[in-house]
Amino acid sequence: MPTPRLTFARLCAAVTAALPVLLAAPAGATPQQPPPSAAVGGERLGLPGVQVAPMAGAPPLPSDLTGQSWIVSDAASGEVLAASNPHLRLPPASTLKILFADTVLPKFDRNAVHRVADEEIQGIGPGSSLVGIKENLDYRVEDLWRGVFLSSGNDAVHVLSHMNGGVQQTVTEMQARADALQARDTRVISPDGYDMDGQVSSAYDLSLFARAGLRNADFRTYCATRDAMFPGAVDRNTGQRGSFGIANTDRLLGKYPGLIGVKNGTTTNAGSTFVGAAERDGRTLLVTVMHPASYQRVYDETAALLDWGFAAAGKVQPVGRLVDELPPGGAEPTGQAGGSEGTPAPPPHPAATTAPTAALGTRGGLGLGGWSAVVLAGAAAGYGALVLLRRRSAG
Repeated sequence: MPTPRLTFARLCAAVTAALPVLLAAPAGATPQQPPPSAAVGGERLGLPGVQVAPMAGAPPLPSDLTGQSWIVSDAASGEVLAASNPHLRLPPASTLKILFADTVLPKFDRNAVHRVADEEIQGIGPGSSLVGIKENLDYRVEDLWRGVFLSSGNDAVHVLSHMNGGVQQTVTEMQARADALQARDTRVISPDGYDMDGQVSSAYDLSLFARAGLRNADFRTYCATRDAMFPGAVDRNTGQRGSFGIANTDRLLGKYPGLIGVKNGTTTNAGSTFVGAAERDGRTLLVTVMHPASYQRVYDETAALLDWGFAAAGKVQPVGRLVDELPPGGAEPTGQAGGSEGTPAPPPHPAATTAPTAALGTRGGLGLGGWSAVVLAGAAAGYGALVLLRRRSAG
């Protein structure tokens, strides 16, 4: 007859043997994450470093690129001609205004007039870029959008956000729009791109936003506008309202041949970020560069990559694609974006689940808490069995 000690040893062995099975079993209601190789737009876009597939006659990429992340794509076909860490999640600065415009711009008639209330221009981050909106004055919607695109005015963004139901409502809609565009690297915290903890996007996602925005004629017009007159204050002596000139802060606009525009951005956390679109010989290319070595280099590197893209078109195999927008109620996104080291990055806003998740790992298995729970349960069971056996042998 087995001794209590031998029985306990067998019980512990059984628990240990069961651990791999328990750990491998999926948690019932927990959604499974895609495999490590899956990346939105194609597997190669989830790999670290430069991705390009040259054919005969293809020009070399520019040799002095410093951007932490960049991507060159065809706006019409969505083909990605080359990229480097395109799914790296970084602060987007004011390039997030592209998503803001893509979300809110279609909602209001550009000729509509709105009187600005004082609370609509409160709560703007210190040091923000402003176009100079004043409370208790009327502004046409098209003037507000010029303030967004040309001056990168966070005050204009806040006014339009209040017109849209408030800042938080607009943030929620922007996140939903990003999800619909399969922009899985993006987490929206502020509508204007102001530095906020946890607010991130990627070169890939910003290209998705620009591609979608350029389909709107008003978006295309605003981002290509070099200068405009903006409504000013009312002169106390004459009662007449003045105006002042504003100029687009995009330094390539009007200088790079065929540049359509899109959006630049600079903050302390983001460094310099730029999304540029240019057209040549019937082809429209998109280039996004994030966080190069200096402010001016974001323009120099964008121009160099545009030059390369037009010269390389038809001479490189695509290394991925800009995915299409999901249809309403459509299928799930094509995959999880890759992280900076080529490993799948965790989703910034995971879907809610009905099952407890404290002990779950990122792929629906057991995480560190799960390991602890199983080991403790096994130890408790073994200890209970040993006590019981000892009591029985003593009786």
